[in-house]
Amino acid sequence: MQLHEIAHGRTGDKGDTSNISIIAFDAANWDRIMRDVTVEKVAAHFGPTIAGDVTRYLLPQLQAMNFVLKGALTGGVTRSLALDAHGKCLASVLLEMEI
Repeated sequence: MQLHEIAHGRTGDKGDTSNISIIAFDAANWDRIMRDVTVEKVAAHFGPTIAGDVTRYLLPQLQAMNFVLKGALTGGVTRSLALDAHGKCLASVLLEMEI
């Protein structure tokens, strides 16, 4: 199953850092998301495209989590030559992760 089947995402970026929030569609899936969407799995999913640390913050009252990916935007939106590698599309990439 892909993550997008039980959750949706919101994103943002600041400089070379991307924030990706994953929010459960149904609170019944929160435990699975918390168990299966770990820092290690997210870092492995993105692979070498993330040059820095990945940090996870849990928001259990919202059945959500926020990942901060440092070094994810090849210098930042205004410095990158990539057209689609910014925060907005990285949530879609993460939601394709197999869980």
